[in-house]
Amino acid sequence: MKFKLLLSIAAFAALSGCDDTEIKEVTKEVVVEKPVTIIEKVEVPVIVEVPKGSANDVQLGTRVQFLVNQLEQSALKSKLQACQNGPFYKTDFSIGHRGAPMQYPEHTKESYVAAAKMGAGILECDVTFTKDKELVCRHSQCDLHTTTNILAIPELAAKCSQPFTPADEASATLASAQCCTSDITLAEFKQLKGKMDGANPNAKTVEEYLQGTANWRTDLYSSQGTLLTHKESIALFKSLNVKMTPELKSANVPMPYEGMTQAMYAQKMIDEYKALDVAPDKVFAQSFNLDDVKYWINNDAQFGAQAVYLDDRYDIAGFNPNNSETWQPTMAELKNDGVQIIAPPLWMLVTLDNNSNIIPSEYAKAAKEAGLDIITWTLERSGPLANGGGWYYQSISDVINSDADALVLLDVLAKQVGVIGVFSDWPATTSFYASCMGMAPSI
Repeated sequence: MKFKLLLSIAAFAALSGCDDTEIKEVTKEVVVEKPVTIIEKVEVPVIVEVPKGSANDVQLGTRVQFLVNQLEQSALKSKLQACQNGPFYKTDFSIGHRGAPMQYPEHTKESYVAAAKMGAGILECDVTFTKDKELVCRHSQCDLHTTTNILAIPELAAKCSQPFTPADEASATLASAQCCTSDITLAEFKQLKGKMDGANPNAKTVEEYLQGTANWRTDLYSSQGTLLTHKESIALFKSLNVKMTPELKSANVPMPYEGMTQAMYAQKMIDEYKALDVAPDKVFAQSFNLDDVKYWINNDAQFGAQAVYLDDRYDIAGFNPNNSETWQPTMAELKNDGVQIIAPPLWMLVTLDNNSNIIPSEYAKAAKEAGLDIITWTLERSGPLANGGGWYYQSISDVINSDADALVLLDVLAKQVGVIGVFSDWPATTSFYASCMGMAPSI
């Protein structure tokens, strides 16, 4: 850079001790070199330490590779192949649906531990109550005959609402039974062992009836499923360092039940988290009953802030996820009521375009436009997908013909629909996808 400097010769002379020199003022242009600082924008990798609980390292097994290898060649396949060796970590995108019930008895300690090992950042306890009003983890108040060994214990089987009735070919009568948690006390409930959900409708004996596991599942791990109370599930989840999503199940007995109203039931569930010192941001309370969700929002704001409305409006006659006129209440009304998270089944969030590509449904777009977060259910619950995938894939069944299509759907749900979590019967798949795509670890 160039500067014009005025040099004082007189001052120079004075400093040099020469006082008889002719003094002149001279203006000269002098070039001064000045260093220039250059600022560059440099990308610095951020290393996030993935927290570990007692579940320790994520273990995904080989099923994910099996699915990836079935994918047709695509950018998605290349991406997933590139990260088959990890690293894999726990993420809230991966939600253990009743644990890991593809192979482990649902709502058992063994199923929950398996799901946590597979990287599920959130685990689910479906909450119902016993005869003495104690909260326990069961998908339905009346599913003990298909999910436990209650019928094999004569003194407890005698207390079932409907005893075992064998199949009768002559009258075309199928085998049946109904055993409810409300039929027995907590002490009696704790005598049971969990088994894979299922029953043989052609059974002539109890032993045959209990052998109803779907052929694409397994009984290898169902010899001693440990049933849990709701409180025990909370303690286990804390030890596994995972978040919790309890679902308040509808009662199969008239409410109020022995003085316990629906509101008291909803509050009792939340109170057990408080009693065990669980922070509200670790809990995603769920219900298909919108009134339960509104109760938590209006009466326990901290826990209500991330309460989940399980959307079963598909049961309403004429419902169409691509026609907003068939949805009641509207997305805006749900938001105005304080609902922050909505959870529909997989098929409600997607449809097919004219080129048979899977794209977001109008339902999905409207939920996002209303400011609602979305969780969905349930991946890998349908068995083999060779023939359209069944109920969970009904809106896109025309393009479902391989087990690997679960990954294609998952990719659309994550990137185009923008879901924040996916319930899965085998959380290794959702954990793998989330880790591969660099989603945030569970903290």
